[in-house]
Amino acid sequence: MKHKLLKTLLITILSLFVIAGCGKKEIKPVAINEKTDKCDICHMAVKNNQFATEIILENGKSMVFDDIGCMYKWMKENKDKKIANSFVKDYDSKEWIEAETASYVYDKPIRTPMAYNVISFTDKKDAQSFIDKNGGSLLTYDKLSNHSWEKNEEMVKEMKEKMKMDGGKDGMKMDMEHSEDSH
Repeated sequence: MKHKLLKTLLITILSLFVIAGCGKKEIKPVAINEKTDKCDICHMAVKNNQFATEIILENGKSMVFDDIGCMYKWMKENKDKKIANSFVKDYDSKEWIEAETASYVYDKPIRTPMAYNVISFTDKKDAQSFIDKNGGSLLTYDKLSNHSWEKNEEMVKEMKEKMKMDGGKDGMKMDMEHSEDSH
């Protein structure tokens, strides 16, 4: 009788763990809508490219950013908001990855939409390969918290000049993508 009671108790406890595990909701990034999505910091259009980032708050609200620097600026300004998860795009594949698991490269000549000059990779080896070819510093998610997040003022000036030359028409669409000749 004791054996049967113990077995029933163990099965009940195990079932509770399984049910509790199944109840955990996986948080996934929301697709970028290039026609309507604007960066929550700089209000520029967010392209579905390797620079897009996203935060999902615990209340389910999704916020998108055109540059990882904008995402970090938002996090600094909104420390009271509860973040459920954050995502970045792999620089090569443009696939979403959890920000905490990514490897990052910072280098002043890397061209990003808001000139923060940080890009993300799924694998550390891919980030290191980029550095070996182009230069830069390898950063982890934890190191990004202490990163200075200063804009490359030379790139900002260049972007403003381009906007003036375009008459401001294409300036809002410009994403300053990285070019191989910029390294």
